[in-house]
Amino acid sequence: MSTHQTLDRWVSEMAALCSPADIVWVDGSTEQKRALEEEAAGKGELIRLNQSRWPGCFYHHTAANDVARTEHLTYICCRSREDAGPTNNWMAPDEGYRKAGEYFRGSMRGRTMYVIPFSMGLLGSPFSKIGVELTDSIYVVLNMLIMTRAGSSVLRELGGNGAFTKGLHSKAGLDENKRLILHFPEDNTIWSVGSGYGGNVLLGKKCLSLRIASHLGRREGWMAEHMLIMGLEAPDGKISYLAAAFPSACGKTNLAMLVPPEPFRRRGYKVWTVGDDIAWIRIGPDGRLWAVNPETGFFGVAPGTNSRSNPNALETIRRNTIFTNVLRTEDGDVWWEGGEEPFPTAGINWAGLRWRAGMKDESGKPVPAAHPNSRYTAPLSQCPIASPEWNNPNGVPLSAIIFGGRRSGLVPLVYESFNWQHGVYVGATMSSEITAAQYGKQGQVRRDPMAMMPFCGYNMADYFSHWLEIGRRLEHPPKIFHVNWFRKDENGSFIWPGFGENLRVLDWIIRRTNGSTGAVETPLGLVPAAGDLDLSELPLSGRAMENLFAVNPEEWTDELAERRHFLEQFGDKLPSGIMAEHQALRKRLGR
Repeated sequence: MSTHQTLDRWVSEMAALCSPADIVWVDGSTEQKRALEEEAAGKGELIRLNQSRWPGCFYHHTAANDVARTEHLTYICCRSREDAGPTNNWMAPDEGYRKAGEYFRGSMRGRTMYVIPFSMGLLGSPFSKIGVELTDSIYVVLNMLIMTRAGSSVLRELGGNGAFTKGLHSKAGLDENKRLILHFPEDNTIWSVGSGYGGNVLLGKKCLSLRIASHLGRREGWMAEHMLIMGLEAPDGKISYLAAAFPSACGKTNLAMLVPPEPFRRRGYKVWTVGDDIAWIRIGPDGRLWAVNPETGFFGVAPGTNSRSNPNALETIRRNTIFTNVLRTEDGDVWWEGGEEPFPTAGINWAGLRWRAGMKDESGKPVPAAHPNSRYTAPLSQCPIASPEWNNPNGVPLSAIIFGGRRSGLVPLVYESFNWQHGVYVGATMSSEITAAQYGKQGQVRRDPMAMMPFCGYNMADYFSHWLEIGRRLEHPPKIFHVNWFRKDENGSFIWPGFGENLRVLDWIIRRTNGSTGAVETPLGLVPAAGDLDLSELPLSGRAMENLFAVNPEEWTDELAERRHFLEQFGDKLPSGIMAEHQALRKRLGR
């Protein structure tokens, strides 16, 4: 129990609804955490891995029908459908409470209800927000202990009358027909039922830190964004901070933990990781934007994580990590697609079934060893390049904001927006081509404004307006850029090598923010002038560089039409400045 009467009353009410056999308050202590690990291992909810190879690490697998975020079952439950907007699923609050309430009723019978007081952001920071999640999953508790600041210290900060987000979660029967992830922004409440997958049930993550926080940010004058935060240290020791938004499958975590290419390392360049997923951004007293990562861990995608793509992530997850839906070998090791380990001959696959190499299902299709969306949850403090500033309660000052997408053509390697309003238009029309690992037709273009399409807690037209309003209040706005690491040549091969070489682009971006390098104007924006992009020891031909920055107006005809169609769905709510930027681009392209 706490000293907060409203909190205690709410816990009692939810317990009456869910009927748990017991209620346990999570205090954040090492002793309680170890006891919960032992209990979860004893029940088979977690499996302890080989401790000589993976000290402090555990394995978990979700239900076969519960392996990713369920966007079609995720709703914004506000009183007005218009406030949710055309890109969100909407449900009236009364209907949401009624429908989910039926699924919650008696859902924890025979189970323990865990009460998790947690803070997104450092306690006492002007950025921080407190939440309390009620759950019947030890997996959720242990993940929340990694991803948030949780325990008795949060209750002390909350005191007797502090504001908090109410989060209720139950696995219930893991029935996908009785699964809902509901957000009630006007009540500062989240209900999630019928799922055990992290993206649906770690309520401090996407649910609070983006959907609820974006609503709070609009009301309170700040921004909650789906962005990494990183610092780039130049040879003179000056560190410049960047925030960057990318849709899925565009390398956000890899960029956040980037290893500089060899010629840059020799000269003394360093990268510092502040966060890989979420940025809360406020206007500081100096008229600049300041950003914090409200999380304390990484909930990262395992496939493709290796010593070439992200050696810092590999080092981070070597201990005290929870692996979800990877392959587990008989001797307690783990494996995922595109990792470091050799392809296994046998093991327990992501679904918890005995697996062997070459195994096929009844229809003759190969049975996968690890799930394409398998995950790791690891403490940020274990990252070898964790920034000393990641725990700064005031955040870090942003020199640049970067938007990016996966486009095989059209879009240059990098360009700078002409001004803040143009930059907001660039972010509002972001897009990526769907990959084999995503749902939809491969190569089809999907719009994802600011990488926030699944996560904005209110009408995105109002969200664009909020961005424009923030810009009007800024004395020293960061410059806004767009990058595209994925342009291909006529043979279908990537032109740019990517990974650590992306630092060459970031270096130009930082030099643009401090006025130490030039640029050339194109219809899309400002691109590096010849010789301004440092390509030392990188064997790229002049023709390759031309292809990376080519802007062909004729190829933009369909793209402009698709952008206009996307923007028109917002009707009269769309800020006039966004459509004005669209018309200006069309004119510059001669379309």
